[in-house]
Amino acid sequence: MGCFECCIKCLGGVPYASLVATILCFSGVALFCGCGHVALAGTVAILEQHFSTNTSDHALLSEVIQLVQYVIYGIASFFFLYGIILLAEGFYTTSAVKELHGEFKTTACGRCISGMFVFLTYVLGVAWLGVFGFSAVPVFMFYNIWSTCEVIRSPQTNGTAGVEQICVDIRQYGIIPWNAFPGKICGSALENICNTNEFYVSYHLFIVACAGAGATVIALLIYMMATTYNYAVLKFKSREDCCTKF
Repeated sequence: MGCFECCIKCLGGVPYASLVATILCFSGVALFCGCGHVALAGTVAILEQHFSTNTSDHALLSEVIQLVQYVIYGIASFFFLYGIILLAEGFYTTSAVKELHGEFKTTACGRCISGMFVFLTYVLGVAWLGVFGFSAVPVFMFYNIWSTCEVIRSPQTNGTAGVEQICVDIRQYGIIPWNAFPGKICGSALENICNTNEFYVSYHLFIVACAGAGATVIALLIYMMATTYNYAVLKFKSREDCCTKF
């Protein structure tokens, strides 16, 4: 076998679907965790400076955000390891499928582990659909505030009195209690908030974090298809059940 034929054979055993899914998963999780962590910190700063001057009013929210930030560290670590494991499993199952009728035989242990990865990937895919939906909530909230500021800047706004009647009440989103002070910001004060660096950065970081969550969902869908296909081929065409060759 020449060098070219050897390279073609090696490239034929690469699980391209799992490789693409791994790159997409790492990118999506990195964007979601990194941008989400910084955006949450910016959100707390905005609340403390403008919407809830009393610390006790948003103490629970601060604790929840801090807990979510720690959870983000765990999510990043878990998916880094899980992506590597799924990529390795993809190499194993692809090699088993390519050489199924040769010397390499799949085993009951290998099929069992592949089936476990299929189930776990489906569970994580459903869970990340929820994460993707949850990450869209702060984007919706910041968009409403930004669009209100655009209305204030609009030339159609009639005078100072009309501007001061345009308000945003952050309490309606349920993230701070109704007795929080001031809770509602109107007019030029609201426009000043939209012009702050914390608001601008947090808004765009939440958008990127939401996009990262969506990319992770797509990566898990690709993992589902790849692992399900490989498991099905191994299940119906395997000929040995010995665990010693795994």
